[in-house]
Amino acid sequence: MSSVADEVQKSPSTATTTESGLRQAGMDWYVLRVASNKEEQVRSALERKVKIEGLDQIVGRIMVPTLKERRMKGGQAKVYERKLYPGYVFVEMMTEADGSIPENVWFLIKETTGVGDFIGSEGKPSRMEEHDIAAMLAASQKADDQPTLSGMNFKKGDVVKVTEGSFENFEGTIDSVDEHRGMVTVLLTIFGRSTPVEVEYWQLEKIS
Repeated sequence: MSSVADEVQKSPSTATTTESGLRQAGMDWYVLRVASNKEEQVRSALERKVKIEGLDQIVGRIMVPTLKERRMKGGQAKVYERKLYPGYVFVEMMTEADGSIPENVWFLIKETTGVGDFIGSEGKPSRMEEHDIAAMLAASQKADDQPTLSGMNFKKGDVVKVTEGSFENFEGTIDSVDEHRGMVTVLLTIFGRSTPVEVEYWQLEKIS
């Protein structure tokens, strides 16, 4: 029985991308469990090993989808990358005809610090479903977009309560939202008059 390596040598064009763009020809996506907070370390190590061992026609993309978020406090904005699937690394690769991982590939992966097992059963990894692959790749592409503002889920007309600051416990209605600065203008009733007050978004909570 011919192995994956034999098939790759016969067909050097195996790594072309399929029309759907979800996977490279002859490959499928699999989910690898890894130690918490070791996702990027594992991804980087696997990519390096695959290149050194010349297995790039058997192992394709290795991904850790993240989402960029801006978090603001005290008028300062910082960008963080939040892992969308903590504890998992996604590996695109070929398997043997019986669904098992080629021995040299499995050895390379298993010997990497922080690696657990693939999601699957009976020693064989389970292929990801089409919709799961599409969602994972879409999330990965969003990582290149402008960062979103974490927790900024307010809109004009929302009724809110101020939880911190000079106007703590005041209730009012949102008049406008400045997502770039992370500031919200709230109409508060002060001394019997409706007064617009600018508050940082994290100092507010919605009232249902």
